[in-house]
Amino acid sequence: MSYTVIDFKTKKALKEAFARGEQIEVYQPRLLGPKALNGVAHLEGPHYPEPHTWNATAIVKDNIIIRLET
Repeated sequence: MSYTVIDFKTKKALKEAFARGEQIEVYQPRLLGPKALNGVAHLEGPHYPEPHTWNATAIVKDNIIIRLET
């Protein structure tokens, strides 16, 4: 699973930020070193220690969401 750098509390907040044209960066906490994410990313939130209450699928290029699938 991947996460957005911004801790979106809801999927609606993520979608609204994306619709406004915000550049939303994603990351995978278990990757070692600076590796760019490209392709399909399965996102979840909010961040730990809060329980995850939403998930989404996005297309990512160089760690930036370029399209939200869900």
